[in-house]
Amino acid sequence: MKIFISYPPLKSNKGTPLLSQNRQFQWFNNPTYIYPMVPASAATLLEQNGHQVIWNDCIAENWSYSQFIDFFKQELPEVIVIETKTPVIKRHWQIINELKDINSNCKTVLVGDHVTALPEESIKNSQVDFVITGGDYDFLLVDLCNALQELIQTNQQHRSKNQLQLSEMLELGIWYRENNKIKNTGSFKLNHNLNSLPFIDRDLTKWKLYSECNGNYIRLPGTYTMVGRDCWYHKCTFCSWTTLYPRFRVRKPELLLDEIEMLVFNYGVKEIMDDTGTFPVGKWMRAFCKGMIERGLNRKVFIDCNMRFGALSLEDYKLMKKAGFRLILFGLESANQKTLEKISKSLTTEEIINSCKNAKKAGLAPHLTIMFGYPWEDYNDVMRTIKLGKYLMKKGYAHTLQATLVIPYPGTPLFEECRRANLLKTLDWDRYDMRELVMKVPIEEKKLMQAIQQLYKIALDPEFLLRRILSIRSFYDIKFFTRAAKAVMGHIRDFNN
Repeated sequence: MKIFISYPPLKSNKGTPLLSQNRQFQWFNNPTYIYPMVPASAATLLEQNGHQVIWNDCIAENWSYSQFIDFFKQELPEVIVIETKTPVIKRHWQIINELKDINSNCKTVLVGDHVTALPEESIKNSQVDFVITGGDYDFLLVDLCNALQELIQTNQQHRSKNQLQLSEMLELGIWYRENNKIKNTGSFKLNHNLNSLPFIDRDLTKWKLYSECNGNYIRLPGTYTMVGRDCWYHKCTFCSWTTLYPRFRVRKPELLLDEIEMLVFNYGVKEIMDDTGTFPVGKWMRAFCKGMIERGLNRKVFIDCNMRFGALSLEDYKLMKKAGFRLILFGLESANQKTLEKISKSLTTEEIINSCKNAKKAGLAPHLTIMFGYPWEDYNDVMRTIKLGKYLMKKGYAHTLQATLVIPYPGTPLFEECRRANLLKTLDWDRYDMRELVMKVPIEEKKLMQAIQQLYKIALDPEFLLRRILSIRSFYDIKFFTRAAKAVMGHIRDFNN
């Protein structure tokens, strides 16, 4: 079968949509393209199962909508798969309806956290044929497409065959229509063997599209891996990917080492971001670090990862540095203890500060993600968080930061809490795009946006600038700072009210 793995164009005066491989959607004024790991895995698996796969990321390739439609008419795929999220689900419904009007025989498939939380909604509001729930949709897509292929062949011989037989061939977690009724195969299971996955076909999935326009990389080209699905902590009440991955699984460390070796020597990759929600720790991490050192990969490539405050000791950070790690992404979220408790972070500000200090002392570069707009935080709470963020940046304990608005996605505990407490301002999903508050908060929205901009302006602070200038060690650093300056100005524009 001919199958599109597609990100249709989503043009807007708000900027470039940060959709792929993102737990939080945002429009960026300064374009960033992140390699979508599970869709890329799906493309690889489908191709290995004999299907003709076309990678069609119109966002990363900067296509117009007319280019996308013309390409669709020219290729006439039998299946098109679209990863979606809450802020763009209504646009994807419109696109699917238009595609079905052009070619009613094309089977349309939606995947992602929004449709996992609300699978019936998309079937009721669009002509979509299938909704795949859960995070293992690479495995389920193979199952679905193989079943469709078999059904087509069977129907050519036995015209009496119908959709009911298709449902009996499918894995758990797939929703569809049958005789104008909404059906599903049951609740999805995360029981697939991640160790059985092949290395992603980087050429098929056009990895170079995502190898430079990414603020995480200091050395280019860079790319992504994802050894675990998704976070071993998985308790944060705001995280949309808990709907996809309520249970953590990880591949063997040897497999990640083999993949990194392949990326370094076959593709010349200089930096790798492993986007597991929280990188594995303990014996797993020590075995991985030992392998990086023994294979000499620590001298060939930088490794970046997501990490939880308080999860590692100073000795752990030193081992990571020796193994080639560079950037460590921490979710700070708030400096207020009541907030950290309400969103189930199970942290203290002391743990936040100490983790940053230890990581920096080991020679790593901590990156902070901070969120604003909690319905229980007032202006003083906001300023307390800004004060902590500025302190960590000015003193050099943190290397970079990113600020976002809290968006309560459907399926998350935060969304359910806000709905029960009547704290949601709207259920218009278009407005869940981080350009406005969608929860009722005890602070004027304009004042909050200005506060976020104030945090980003730490990049103009003399003490911060001097510390960063003195930290320059190579031409890579100079190029990174140039890219970072553009990114900061873009983020400041992102929060224009």
